[in-house]
Amino acid sequence: MRLTKQGHSSVRLEKDGRTLVIDPGVFSAPDAAVGAEAILVTHEHPDHFDEDRLRAALEADPASRVWTLRSVAEQLSAAFPGRVHTVGEGDAFQAAGFEVEVHGQLHAVIHPDLPRVTNVGYVVDGAVFHPGDALTVPDRPVETLLLPVHAPWNKVSEVIDYVRAVRPTRAIDVHDGLLTDLARPIYDRMLGPGGPGVAGADHGRLAVGETLHL
Repeated sequence: MRLTKQGHSSVRLEKDGRTLVIDPGVFSAPDAAVGAEAILVTHEHPDHFDEDRLRAALEADPASRVWTLRSVAEQLSAAFPGRVHTVGEGDAFQAAGFEVEVHGQLHAVIHPDLPRVTNVGYVVDGAVFHPGDALTVPDRPVETLLLPVHAPWNKVSEVIDYVRAVRPTRAIDVHDGLLTDLARPIYDRMLGPGGPGVAGADHGRLAVGETLHL
């Protein structure tokens, strides 16, 4: 499997000539979802879901399909009947030849005064977990954790403890579109050998467009 970073929280997974994209939001390229047979969306916030990007993909390829939670599906289903599938925690399905499991229910707390939206994470082929905007610990081991390293709703101690709880082989940064280059070495140190420790997981990050072979 090939994993390519597409900007912020969006990644492209490729296997056997088929493509799955997760969270093509406004911080990813306008064509981030084009060419994907399957698109997974974790929740409705624009840095994860951009309607124009999904419409571009669905209009470009009649075989393209979307799997997401109800709040997003309701915005697309009427225009693309039969091509937008609603999922929730505990669901499992096949998409573009990938085995997908759904974990989680709610977005992390940003502030007590703000209502929490729904959020789901996806385990792909039992190996890669994208939690969206939550620190969901899946009830199964995963090799690669896509780690939401910087957000208005988290702090570095929570990120460290999250990696410790999931215990992946590797943690790759996502949700880093607002993280400046000045801050990246600090996060690398905290999550790497010089920091408090993350239960043996290798920590890394990909530049936009960079690919990791899993």
